[in-house]
Amino acid sequence: MSETAADIRLVVCDMDGTLLDADGAVPHEFWPLLHEMTVRGIAFVPASGRQYQSLSRLFEPFDSTLSYVAENGAVAVHNGALLHASAMDRAFVRRAILAVRAANAEGARLAAIACRADGAVIESKDPAFAAHAGTYCAVLDQVDDLTANTSGVVKIAIYDFDDAAATAAGVLAPLGRDHALVVSGAHWLDITGRGVHKAVGVRRLQEELGVSPSQTAVFGDYLNDLEMLDTADYSYAMANAHPDVAARARYRAPSNVDHGVVTVLTELLK
Repeated sequence: MSETAADIRLVVCDMDGTLLDADGAVPHEFWPLLHEMTVRGIAFVPASGRQYQSLSRLFEPFDSTLSYVAENGAVAVHNGALLHASAMDRAFVRRAILAVRAANAEGARLAAIACRADGAVIESKDPAFAAHAGTYCAVLDQVDDLTANTSGVVKIAIYDFDDAAATAAGVLAPLGRDHALVVSGAHWLDITGRGVHKAVGVRRLQEELGVSPSQTAVFGDYLNDLEMLDTADYSYAMANAHPDVAARARYRAPSNVDHGVVTVLTELLK
């Protein structure tokens, strides 16, 4: 591995459950590795369901040197400039929000976030949900009615206080017939436009940087990382990864709790 690793020019990494530790923080051992990658001209790209502004804040010491894949691929940023933002059809956004409300009327416990390239909005006044949303959205506002403005929405994130997978396969399944609906965590599911996923943003950056899959390493752990794994010859599933992710990746890394990304990158950068 170390002989071929010298040609790696791009490292793409999911955040929650992958790079971030059990406390949701970047391991302190990672920062020297990021500095080394920067010096050596190896691009590091956080790729997440989180919004761009949240990722930018997380990597603030190195923000000017990084590119980002945010909102599960609906947003890509390079050199501080927006490369693309895949807005959804306004009528569909309204339909999705109404579907969440209808599910709640039948006993579900769901709350939605309308995500745009410049920030996110919620209508729920539940303080517990606002706290969850604030973890992933550095720019977050509250409105009375999400259907009042459905323009420019690139992703609808839905928090399920019970079981996101069951909701995605059940009451909200019709929304996945003409759009991408993916479970991104035990309590989160995300809806983006058809064919929009993290791989879209990664491939856009590969084109921009002139980097091939053979020069790319990718790390992931959950279902919203599946397509992204296909963009790299060096695809790693974390030890804590969903079984489908483990089956799709070519290699394994220790869990995020054991700082698996740090362990693998330390070896790759030798």
